[in-house]
Amino acid sequence: MKQDTASILAKPGLLSIVSAYILWGALPIYWKLLTTVPAMEVLAHRIVWSFFFLLILLLVSNSLATFRQEIRFLLAHPKHAAALFAASLLISANWLVYIWAVQSNRIVESSLGYYINPLVSIALGLLFLKERLTLWQGIGCLLALSGVLHMTWQLGSFPWISLFLAVSFGLYGLCKKVIQVGAVSGIALETLLVSPLALFYLTQLSQQETAAFSTQGTAILLLCIGTGAITATPLLLFASGVKQLPLKIVGFIQYLSPTLALMIGVFVYGEPFSFSHLISFAFIWSALLVVSLGETSAFQTFEKRFLRTAA
Repeated sequence: MKQDTASILAKPGLLSIVSAYILWGALPIYWKLLTTVPAMEVLAHRIVWSFFFLLILLLVSNSLATFRQEIRFLLAHPKHAAALFAASLLISANWLVYIWAVQSNRIVESSLGYYINPLVSIALGLLFLKERLTLWQGIGCLLALSGVLHMTWQLGSFPWISLFLAVSFGLYGLCKKVIQVGAVSGIALETLLVSPLALFYLTQLSQQETAAFSTQGTAILLLCIGTGAITATPLLLFASGVKQLPLKIVGFIQYLSPTLALMIGVFVYGEPFSFSHLISFAFIWSALLVVSLGETSAFQTFEKRFLRTAA
């Protein structure tokens, strides 16, 4: 066991994965720098510049030929093309709500969404992929539901931002299971599909002389262009690292991102985190702990014995 742990820690993929999740967790800081730019305009820039940035990377890495092959494959397989189009709409909606949430001082609520996301993915797998729900996953989902209901009851408002982010990203992952393209090519194709709409929107703003990139100075323009790099960089790190690590390790590290975002929201931007928040988050954290431990051999053995006894 010690040797296995040491070998995992020594792998360069670990550094890539940790770096990717740290960058994703730190994204609120970048979106806060663009608070003076409407969320829809930030999204349009993110889509356009992400596509150009990824296109350059495909060119530099001599992957354009593979990219063209994947386009031809999608054109020949309507099911995969439809899944890609759905994925592009879902990730665009997810980006928009997340950017708006950060700009609206709701980082804590958005971080909750990404804690819930793995549990939503379990539910989607049960509904659409006919995957079997384990005892521990069932307990985890009930705990997560309790956390959401507690927040709704105590705070007097339904945490729609959290659930929208969790469900939209969960559905995005479901679509990605159908699409047989590489990680970089996939996001390049997704942004390519919605880039015409984003470009049209930015052109309209420019013609009306209301575009932030032309009225708020060079610094804002450079930050808008930088949205491509801050989108693509963690993606590339993740794509590189995930090939070298077991998925259970990657699954554990993923909680680094919402944890960092939560800390940034509370300690950097002073968002409220009341006792009611703590109780709701505790339900979610307990759910994730139960689901994670449920993957261990000891818990799986206990589950088999419990089910035999119950039968």
